[in-house]
Amino acid sequence: MLGSIGDCDVTYTVGEVGALARRLSEESKESNSQLMRELASGRPSGFGLTASPEEVEAGTLEALRAATAILAAKAPDEGGAYRQLVLDVAESVADAKGGVKPGETGAMDKIKDALGPA
Repeated sequence: MLGSIGDCDVTYTVGEVGALARRLSEESKESNSQLMRELASGRPSGFGLTASPEEVEAGTLEALRAATAILAAKAPDEGGAYRQLVLDVAESVADAKGGVKPGETGAMDKIKDALGPA
């Protein structure tokens, strides 16, 4: 939901949550990677309603960096699939309400940076 904080609006956020759920559901059924299917079908812990945009951003980016480092150490063959899963979900969320907005482009760049090179 980092993309959502790039263009905050309640109606956009609701649409983006729906896009997030749809994309994860698709991935949980269609991914070629068993690990990615499992990750997509898990229940995300997320942030509470009182989390500030800064907390959401910092927590999300740190979680992406940590997950990428764990995969690099424990399952290096899955790194590319994980990176693609995250980017596909982020793109679906950003595109949910009529296209990617300028603030969402910045959030997408931060996500790509946190995931590291392809």
